[in-house]
Amino acid sequence: MEKFTKVTGVAAPMPLVNIDTDMIIPKQFLKTIARTGLGKNLFDEMRYTLDGAEIPGFVLNQPAYRHAEIIVAGENFGCGSSREHAPWALLDFGIRCVISTSFADIFFNNCFKNGILPIALPKEAVDVLMEDARKGANARITVDLEGQTVTTSDGQSFAFDVDQFKKHCLLNGLDDIGLTLEKAKSIDSYEAKAELQRPWV
Repeated sequence: MEKFTKVTGVAAPMPLVNIDTDMIIPKQFLKTIARTGLGKNLFDEMRYTLDGAEIPGFVLNQPAYRHAEIIVAGENFGCGSSREHAPWALLDFGIRCVISTSFADIFFNNCFKNGILPIALPKEAVDVLMEDARKGANARITVDLEGQTVTTSDGQSFAFDVDQFKKHCLLNGLDDIGLTLEKAKSIDSYEAKAELQRPWV
C-alpha cells in the first residue's frame, strides 16, 4: 500500500449528501477482484450517458478536476453496501483523501485499509473547503496527515482527529498484509519451534 504523508492537490467539490457506494462504483463493475482498472468507472452513472459519452456538467469531467486528488463532499459519504470496490475505484482514479462531515463506518474503515485518508470535519470547516475547491485547478488544498491539518489555498487551516493506529498504518503504507509481514520474524520463529515440537503436524 502506498504511504500517505502529505498531499497537495486539486479538490473536487461534491456537495451531494448520502453519496452511496453504488454511486461511487455501480454494481455491474463488482465482478473483478483486481484493485486496478476501476478508476474509469468511478461515479460511472454520474459521469457518463447510457451510450458512454461524458456528461459535461459532472465535476470530474470538468477540465479543472480531471486530476483531482481530494474530494470535498456532503454528509454521510460512502453509505450503502460495504463493497471494498468503492475505495479501490477512488484510489485508481487518483483520489487520496475524502473530506466530509460524516462517513459510513464500513466505508470509512475500508479507506484506511486501501491508502485513502477519510477526514471528518465540522460543517463550518467543510463549507469553507467546499468554497475553496470551487475555485478550480489553481486552488490547491494541502492535507498533512502527520500534522493532522487541512489547509486551504489561501492558508486557512483546520485540525482533524484520526485514530493513531490508523494514522501509523497510512504513514507507513501498511495494510492488513503489511501489518502481518511486520511480524514475519516472530512468525517464522514460532513455526520453526512448532515444527520441532510437533513434527507430525
